[in-house]
Amino acid sequence: MAELSTGGGVRDAAPVSTPASVRDLARIGLALVVLLLVLVGAHLLFDSRDYGARASFSLLIGAALGFVFQRGRFCFFCILRDFIEDRNSTGLFAILAALAVGGIGYAVVFGAFLPNSFSGRLPPDAHIGPVSWVLAAAGVAFGLGMALSGACISGHLYRLGEGYTRAPFALIGSLVGFGLGFFTWQSVYLSAIRAAPVAWLPGTAGYGGALTIHLAALTAIGLVLLRWLPARDPTPAERVTPATIHRALFGGRWNPLATGALVGVIGVAAYFRVEPLGVTSQLGSVSRTVLDNAGLLADRLNGLDGFAGCATVVVQAITENGWLIGGLALASFAAALLSKRFSISRLTLRGTITALGGGVLMGWGSMLALGCTVGTLLSGISAFALSGWVFAAAMFAGVFVGVKLKLHRLD
Repeated sequence: MAELSTGGGVRDAAPVSTPASVRDLARIGLALVVLLLVLVGAHLLFDSRDYGARASFSLLIGAALGFVFQRGRFCFFCILRDFIEDRNSTGLFAILAALAVGGIGYAVVFGAFLPNSFSGRLPPDAHIGPVSWVLAAAGVAFGLGMALSGACISGHLYRLGEGYTRAPFALIGSLVGFGLGFFTWQSVYLSAIRAAPVAWLPGTAGYGGALTIHLAALTAIGLVLLRWLPARDPTPAERVTPATIHRALFGGRWNPLATGALVGVIGVAAYFRVEPLGVTSQLGSVSRTVLDNAGLLADRLNGLDGFAGCATVVVQAITENGWLIGGLALASFAAALLSKRFSISRLTLRGTITALGGGVLMGWGSMLALGCTVGTLLSGISAFALSGWVFAAAMFAGVFVGVKLKLHRLD
């Protein structure tokens, strides 16, 4: 990967300006073919009797997310690692921006879906989950898994497009982890989740009050983080030309605030048209289907299908979430090609084992938390759910311990 550590932060190395070679033209051509295939695929899905507009839109949403993730280096683990190890809070502002924009957008959409927030009902399908010790334990396990494998599940999906060879093993491990989560579910549901409260701020404070509290909390966190925000080098003024636009899009890492704002907009669009952003539903469904077909799961998993979140179902085809993560990986691959960031990383036996182990922890945590960093954290906090904040705090604790133990260096 063409990355440089810069006082704790991680940024892309500045590309060297050289005349386009045959290799460059082939790289750009391949990227454009991939993006064209995504568009053609979306068109075919839209006209398909078996899939339709929701699958088509999911593919496009995933592609937009993958492109922005790759160009903005929106990797939850890398962002937290930079902060914990090097006291560099730059990337955290991308997350705060995503949550701020997401909260504003969700408030608008909620007002249309559920005008009276005091009715005792919850907005449909939003990531608003039960809060219990199980959620906290799942968050810690997920954070440790991130540190051990080198990224969260969404991070592995977009880094898969960059040629990160540990990513497939981490994703395979997450399938195993989901399976363990299904076996764990019955006991923890009966002992803790069944009676756990489901806290949704607009139900108490209304949409206006909830949004005010949401933005005030993010602002307060941002003000605290300013202490660890490194100074940026002044950018010289220059005429806007095709070359400068190309450099802004594919040269270095996108501005974190712009990246976060785009992620927030994509998240709101996804919820408005299909469902809240999440990247684990298809993976969990694959694991559940395999276990169900083998007769290893109980006929009924008490309460599981009644909660919102990254729902898992027994499936025989690609779900809308599957199209989303497919688009995410493909667009990340195209973006990596266009920005010269695609590089097949070296894979070691230890790196393979730690990626598998980290994936198992993340899969288990995702299953019990009903989502991961994108679903439970990003979509959940944007939806004013207390469960999102609890998962975020527990996940941060897990990453903190993992980084301090240097688990991320076992590759």
